Amino acid sequence: MSAEYRIGHGYDLHRLEPCAPHGSGRPFVLGGVSFEHDRGPVAHSDGDVLMHAVTDAILGAIGAPDIGQLFPDTAPENDGRPSRIFLEEAVRRMHAAGWTIGNMDMTVICERPKLGGRKQEVVANLSHILGVPAADLNLKGKTHERVDAVGEGRAIEAHVVVLLVHKK
Repeated sequence: MSAEYRIGHGYDLHRLEPCAPHGSGRPFVLGGVSFEHDRGPVAHSDGDVLMHAVTDAILGAIGAPDIGQLFPDTAPENDGRPSRIFLEEAVRRMHAAGWTIGNMDMTVICERPKLGGRKQEVVANLSHILGVPAADLNLKGKTHERVDAVGEGRAIEAHVVVLLVHKK
């Protein structure tokens, strides 16, 4: 890779259902932070939509296989697995390839729970895992204005764009 900068985009979406014992939703975790919510993601892992999108953004920027290739949902060891493990592997690969994060912009789209009061907690947790200052990470919470599955509270999605800088 001869470029000085690389851009990666990550995206993820999970269906939200009532949490056990009333449904198949897992506990609601976003960016590694637990949220009280009556619905949770339906997923093979812990379903952290933000960590999945961050992981794929980093992997995409370095030209690595995506999260589904590295951690398939058909593998029993990934059942309920914390998404932090996926992100830590992406960060390890990024550093091994000679890159570091310049900045990252993240958007989470859901009707509930509202993220406003907890955004800094999520950013602080991601900052710690990524090994970059919180000032280099931006998190926005949006709604889907009650349109489609996300707007009806039946799904959550995340978009992430990362700029990687080649280490000199």
